[in-house]
Amino acid sequence: MQNSEQKVRFKIFRYAGDVRPRWQNYEIPLARGMTVLDGLTYIKEHDDSSLAWRSSCRMGICGSCGLLINGRPQLACQTQIIELKPPVILKPLPNFPVIRDLVPDLMEMFHQHRHAKPWIIRDDHHEMEHPTSEYLQSAAAMENYFQFSYCIKCGLCMAACPTVATDTRYLGPQPLAQAFRYLADSRDEGFAGRKNSAFGSSGPWRCHFAGECSKVCPKHVDPALAIQALKRDLFLRTLRLKKIAPVAMVAPKLQAATPRPDIPPAPERTVP
Repeated sequence: MQNSEQKVRFKIFRYAGDVRPRWQNYEIPLARGMTVLDGLTYIKEHDDSSLAWRSSCRMGICGSCGLLINGRPQLACQTQIIELKPPVILKPLPNFPVIRDLVPDLMEMFHQHRHAKPWIIRDDHHEMEHPTSEYLQSAAAMENYFQFSYCIKCGLCMAACPTVATDTRYLGPQPLAQAFRYLADSRDEGFAGRKNSAFGSSGPWRCHFAGECSKVCPKHVDPALAIQALKRDLFLRTLRLKKIAPVAMVAPKLQAATPRPDIPPAPERTVP
């Protein structure tokens, strides 16, 4: 009896450091809803336990399973095999050194990310170290940066960026998008602190605006938009055409509340 089980071929880049890179083919059974990460797991469990890749959450949150899938940087956990044109060709993310097989070394991106100082910087250091209350921020002020706070540091934007591929001095879309995220935050006063590290010769002016970083972002962060907005902000600040809004204030302490007689007290038990 002929087996009607549908199969798909995986063509995977293999590299162990002490041998020349090579390609290896695997054929696995295809099931509906199967992701590229599911396919790699099947190969690991049934065909080749030496295959190496990086993954964690399997839900598009951690960003660790980024691969070059059929020539496009994507998350393996979010990419359906059935939507790809066979064979499934897998390589590690470009623009990064390769540790082994499909595992890229992302440490340089993390160093660049830290270089952009992606945290709230305030002049009132004592309040930052010993907070007495939260900083006030309106919903409209939060909208200015909220989209860019979804970055999961997967590295797909860095892998897709042609400037990162050719210019070693360029910080890249991920760090610069996060630099803008904090520049646009009404609670932050860190412009001067980031001026040389993120906004200088290695910063947004090296971007050619290819837009590939935004096309591949799995969380729709739109780093290209952030970089262009960063250019505009720096231009206006340099010409002193930008009115700098007052930094967000610390919320006043809550006063002791007194019970209202017109509101009945809550019952002691709400669940039997």
